[in-house]
Amino acid sequence: MTYAAAEDMQARFNHQDLVLLTEREPSTPGEVDMAVLTQALEDATAEINAYLSGRYTLPLNIVPTALVRICCDIARYFLSGDNAPEHIHQRYMDAVKFLKAVNAGTVSLGIDSQGDKATTNDTALMESAGSVFARNKAKGFI
Repeated sequence: MTYAAAEDMQARFNHQDLVLLTEREPSTPGEVDMAVLTQALEDATAEINAYLSGRYTLPLNIVPTALVRICCDIARYFLSGDNAPEHIHQRYMDAVKFLKAVNAGTVSLGIDSQGDKATTNDTALMESAGSVFARNKAKGFI
């Protein structure tokens, strides 16, 4: 199971860019090579899992939206190879920085260590001593 699907890549990036990034010798001209794209997503998932394995039980039951984006950015970087433009390289470096922060525990994915949605006790609790200006407490002023 990968954290992102080919549809996620196609939703985030230009179709023509994906065609150029996945083009190989046996590819059909003008079409995204799904085998190449799927392999890049699997490689990106493996890299993500290397960072998450120290903090979470894998595979995750719930895939946070942040990991879908991170997986797409890493896969795009892998597809670019040695010719990655600066903005693709920067997005990859940002993704790795995020994953290192998750590994260190400074950033949370919003799931518990077993990969389920995290429960929280950070709820607001309001208490009141009652109404201050009630008729029965006014003693003739109202």
